[in-house]
Amino acid sequence: MVQTKVSKSPFAIRRSSIDGRGLFATARIFKRKKIGELAGERISEREARRRARTSRRVAIVELGDGTAYDARRGNQFKFINHSCSPNLFMRVCYSRVEFYALRDIREGEELTCHYGNSHHDGVLPCRCGSVECGGFL
Repeated sequence: MVQTKVSKSPFAIRRSSIDGRGLFATARIFKRKKIGELAGERISEREARRRARTSRRVAIVELGDGTAYDARRGNQFKFINHSCSPNLFMRVCYSRVEFYALRDIREGEELTCHYGNSHHDGVLPCRCGSVECGGFL
């Protein structure tokens, strides 16, 4: 009899105290480890900005080459919320959006990254709850 090992996902989508749903670690993640890549529809930067103006929830990352990923129909990484004290960083390289751990992340901890410049232009209140919170996105 052949047994197959069922691998448990290292992530779970749960209710977030930051905003809506968030992505949480279901196992320890070590500092500097690549945790994955954002998936989504590749669109023009112009279309991305149009969608951002007309959407209540935005999951768009501009790639810097005139294109962007709209991750609304992407993978679980679209649930990574913003924090002014993040545990991940986002790397945009070779038309990919990759996430890496900034520090060791405990099981059960919400995965967060600092979004940087956004279409919110510093007017959307930040709800990250960090003592280092800048107040707005």
